[in-house]
Amino acid sequence: MHKKRISLVLGSGGARGMAHIGIIKWLEENNYKIESISGCSMGALIGGFYATGKLDNYVTFLRELDRLGMIKLLDFKGRGGLVSGVVLMKKMKELVGDPNIEDLPIKFTAVASDIQEEKEVWINKGSLLKAIRASISLPLFFTPYLYKGRYLVDGGVLNPVPIAPTFHDSTEMTIAVNLGGKVDTDLSLPEPPKDDSMSSKISEYFSEIAIPDSLSLKYGVYQVADNSFDSMQGTIARMKLATYPPDVEIIVPRNLCGTLEFDRADQIIEYGYKLCETLHEEGHL
Repeated sequence: MHKKRISLVLGSGGARGMAHIGIIKWLEENNYKIESISGCSMGALIGGFYATGKLDNYVTFLRELDRLGMIKLLDFKGRGGLVSGVVLMKKMKELVGDPNIEDLPIKFTAVASDIQEEKEVWINKGSLLKAIRASISLPLFFTPYLYKGRYLVDGGVLNPVPIAPTFHDSTEMTIAVNLGGKVDTDLSLPEPPKDDSMSSKISEYFSEIAIPDSLSLKYGVYQVADNSFDSMQGTIARMKLATYPPDVEIIVPRNLCGTLEFDRADQIIEYGYKLCETLHEEGHL
């Protein structure tokens, strides 16, 4: 059976980006061949891992990640952001290595933002890990990344669903995943199974005392900034996609989960998969 050759655009959105994994899985199972990926923030990370053929490594890692494990990856030693990202990127290197983008079997572009020049930066050559680190530099959370003499932050600041890098692709269609959809008041993800073991309680205790108040409090500085950033990204994405619409837009509501809820991998991956099933049944995919 002929596989439809597609360009896949993966948007930014923190832990909601794990829905990209379920979407990719569905596309692979339903005769779509991904030949080009453009992504920013979590979209760049997921897309980069997929382009190396090692996305399963990342999925296994996510499924084993608990709150304490996540805290261990977040070295609160950043300047210009809470987290430096050094420990996290060491872990990413263990999972995927550090290939050059031009050597990947799939065309790949990571999109970041130059905060001094106020320009998008498309990274499609050189170190994959450096490209991902630049693209995931969420303001206030991660330290801006110095890349070739420029300080770069999350690509979602200027273009949360970066479709432009795919304009010259010779694929049959473009599918864009927008993680900044309008709030769905009916949305309800199943809660993960409760673990009442002693080790779980110890893990939860240490994770609670390790997270700064600016991150953990409902109306802490970071949470207010994060909610504002989500709203901004949603507006920008709608404007960009209205101007340059993809063949198919997959929209994930921005209240699917919290930005840092990476310990809900199974529920969010499944949501992405089932969302594609629904779109297929409705004739959109």
